[in-house]
Order: sequence, then structure tokens, then C-alpha cells
Amino acid sequence: MFFTSASGLSQVVKVEMFSFYRETFFGLEVVQQQLVISSAVAIGGILAYWVFRSKEAKTIPIGHGWWGKGKKPLSEDDQIHTFTITTSDEEIKDLHARLDLTRYTDPLEDSHFNFGFNSTYLKRVVSHWRNEYDWKKQVAALNQYSHFKTKIEGLDVHFIRVCPPSRENQKVVPLMLVHGWPSSFYEFYKIIPLLTQNHDGVAFEVICPSIPGYGYSEAPQKKGFDSVAAARIFLTLMERLGFSQFYLHGGDWGSAITTNMAQMKPDCVKGLHLTMFFIRSNFKMSLSLVIGRYLPFLVGFTREDVRRIYPYFQKNVWQMLEETGYMHIQATKPDTAGCAVNNSPVGLAAYILEKFSSCTDMKYRDLSDGGLERMFTLDDLLTNVMIYWTTSSMTSSMRFYKENFGNLINRLDFKTGVFVPTGLAAFPNELMHNPKVWAQTKYRNIYTYTFMPRGGHFAAFEEPQLLADDIVQFVKKVGKI
Repeated sequence: MFFTSASGLSQVVKVEMFSFYRETFFGLEVVQQQLVISSAVAIGGILAYWVFRSKEAKTIPIGHGWWGKGKKPLSEDDQIHTFTITTSDEEIKDLHARLDLTRYTDPLEDSHFNFGFNSTYLKRVVSHWRNEYDWKKQVAALNQYSHFKTKIEGLDVHFIRVCPPSRENQKVVPLMLVHGWPSSFYEFYKIIPLLTQNHDGVAFEVICPSIPGYGYSEAPQKKGFDSVAAARIFLTLMERLGFSQFYLHGGDWGSAITTNMAQMKPDCVKGLHLTMFFIRSNFKMSLSLVIGRYLPFLVGFTREDVRRIYPYFQKNVWQMLEETGYMHIQATKPDTAGCAVNNSPVGLAAYILEKFSSCTDMKYRDLSDGGLERMFTLDDLLTNVMIYWTTSSMTSSMRFYKENFGNLINRLDFKTGVFVPTGLAAFPNELMHNPKVWAQTKYRNIYTYTFMPRGGHFAAFEEPQLLADDIVQFVKKVGKI
């Protein structure tokens, strides 16, 4: 054992890294070396462009909209009303009757979850749902937090609001959490108490809305409702609640919506924290993929980036093609598939829960139970399903894909950077990995970028403590608390 100074250790590490990259380079064939050199020259030109480009923040128009039935009235009720989730014996009786009439198809031998939801395991899920699951008990658990609704742009928007306990010398920070698909506001129930507790003088007041068309938020009645429209509605919500500045967190569609909020009103968004971030493909990214595996330092990759990205075709092309069939359906004909899953609770559960298997860990596809109970309880999973089932909101939630992908290439928000302080939490089992150097092409003011040690797409549901810690770290760094 020996001890050395921090600077001395840093020099040793740098020497070792240089030696590693030098040996890697000279171990390549001549053609590969020429390719690397020419690529490095091209990257230098690209970097020069980014250095000298204008750094003035850009925004996207806030716009306006009306998504309710008929014509927009001259005035709209802007009051906030309390809301309580309810159920009835009739609702539960109808559910049980439909569960009892389910027809199953035998799975292929040894297919596990590679063909979708395994029907043998599905029978166990349905048995638990029919005989053990208590929806009334879960409704009471959902109502542990205060629920509200308010009319915005013709839609009743549902949200929960949770304030931290009052304490002396405590700074209360407003934070909006936005879910994605096929999730709901319930995804955040485990992380809310972690955020509202005191963190060395800092606690969060949490606002968690349901995206219009999801759960208890009213569905749009007109075409065109995309993430930009949702962002504008949520900005109005925060203004109506009296917040002039606040923090945002999102994953999946929540990432797109909160990103749009930051693009619309950067002065209001003190910080943006994301677990999934959408990056527009560009020449720089393509070029970095060519040489990043051999000389990652030339393109800004870390060793962890290399481990998560490569083999690129297998992880980011073929795997995505295997897992995004639902996306193509929902981005083209959502109402067709919606007819089926809105009519069958078992079909709905299979459609939703299959995503909670593969999007948590792709390796779970090789398990007969999809690994669902390794990270979640059946009660938690079924409560999320019940939010969709009892509100008949699956079809309207699926339409969000068609509305967003319809004109993606020409959308202004897709071409506009984000300049507010940003924190990115890169979970290892997220659908795709975006290195920090790629993220910087979209998010120009990254304060924190964290390689999370474990977890997948539904971060708040899977690893609430890890996510809460990263959010707290980010907010403290931005606010210099």
C-alpha cells in the first residue's frame, strides 16, 4: 500500500490511459489507422463549428390551443377543485366477469417472454387479480395524497400536490414530476416521500400531473395534441398554482414534455432533470460511432459509454427493432389496437406489463415470468393497469404517439437546443444510451451527468432512492444550496 497526492495520482492515470490508447491505435491495421486519423480531422472541424456557433439561448413559441368539445367558449373556469378517486361494487363486478371470460392461447415451448407476454404466467397474474388483488384498498392508497383537477384549454387536468412537513430553516423547492407511457402518476408514489423529506435544509413540494388522455386527465377531443401542447398546459398549471420558478423531472414522454417546457419558458425553469433524453441524430454522432470503439477519447466517450453502446448494431438497432413494434402501431393506427385493449382487461394487462418486463431489463425476456416480480409487486403493477382500465384511457394515451411522430422532422422543438441547467441520470438498462457528449448537442448547460449503477426505464418505480438522491444532488448544485 502506498499513498500519493491527488495531482500525482491524476498524472499516473493520464499516463496509463495514454499508453492504453496508443497501444490500441498502433494495434490497428494501416487502413483502420488512416480511417481513425481522417475521422479525427473531421471531428476537429465539427468541434470548431460548435465552439464558434452562436451561444444565444433560443426558445420555442408558447402558442395556444383548445382541446375540449366544440368551440372554445368566451371564458373558462380557472378554479382548482379537489378530486377523489372512487370505485364501486359494480365496477369491480364487471372487471371480475371479464377476467372470468378470458380465452388463453398456449405459449410456444421455451418461448418465455421472447414472443411477448407468456400466457402461462399471465394466468397467474389474472388469478392474483381476480382472487387476491383489492382495488378498494388500492384506491385508498392512491388517495393518500391530495388530488386536484383544473380546466386548462378545455380539458380537466388531474394532478397531485404533496407539500413537505413544515420545519424550521427549511427551503421548499417546487418540483414537477411527469410520467410517460404506459406508466402513470402512480409511478412516483415511492419517490414522493423521499423527496418531501428534509435533505440538509432542502425539501421538495411535488406536483405530479397526469398527461391529458392518461388516467384521470381528460382526453383531447381534437387532433394535434402533442408534447408541445402538453408542455403549455403544464406551464399554465404551475402558473395557476402560484409558482414563478420551479424544477422539472421527466422520463419517457415526460422527458419530451418537460424539455418543451424548458424551451418555452426557460426563465421559469430553474433546472431540468431527465432519465431519458431524446437526441437528434447528426453527422457528429455517426462519425463518433465509427471510431469511438477504438479511440473513445477522440470523440469524448468514456469507457462506460463504450461498454453501454457497443456492439452498436445489436444494442441500438436490432434490439430497438425488436422492442418498438408497439410504437409503430401507436404512431400510425392507435385506435385499432385500442379497441382490443380497451375491451379486455387481460389484454390490457398483457400489453402494459410486457413493457414493464423488457424495459426494466432486456434479459428478462428470457425468463418465463418476464422478471416482473423481481423489481415490482403484482399489486403495484396491477394498480397502474387499473388506472388505465377504470378510466378507459388506453386508446387516448396511445394516440399521443401518432400526434408526436406525425411531423417529427419538421418540429421546431426538435431542432432547438435547451439552455436551462440540466441534470441527466443515465440508467444502465434504459432503452438507449446517450453519452454526455451527444446529449450536449441538445442540452447545452449540463450540470450533472450520472452513470447510475442499476435500473431501467421506469426509474422512479424501480430505484426510487437512487433517483431521489440524484435529483437532490442536481438541485443543490444548481441552487448552490
